[in-house]
Amino acid sequence: MECMMLIYEGESELSARTDPARKDAYHASWTAYVQALAQSGLMKGGNGLQLPETATTVRLRDGKRQVQDGPYADSKEQLGGYFILDVPNLDVALDWAARCPAAAAGTLEIRPVMVMQPS
Repeated sequence: MECMMLIYEGESELSARTDPARKDAYHASWTAYVQALAQSGLMKGGNGLQLPETATTVRLRDGKRQVQDGPYADSKEQLGGYFILDVPNLDVALDWAARCPAAAAGTLEIRPVMVMQPS
């Protein structure tokens, strides 16, 4: 089962990436998690994303492109990164999501990948 683990973090967690008092612990926890996930053989890929304020949102309305600075959703949690996993079942994906550093304060979404075949 190929799935994507979407990682949503709040402003406090996202700011830990650059906060001098917290960034070392933040990055150490993520480094350990990514290493364990990679060693499991389940990780097909993944990346962290730049902070939400670097996002650009695009919509097409009435045939006209609308571009907006910032993320699509104005919410307390923003998409901070993702992993693509190849797991035997949903329970294994949920176990890895629970181990993720963001699970304690953020939200993780597991969603099956819909494989697109070129025609």
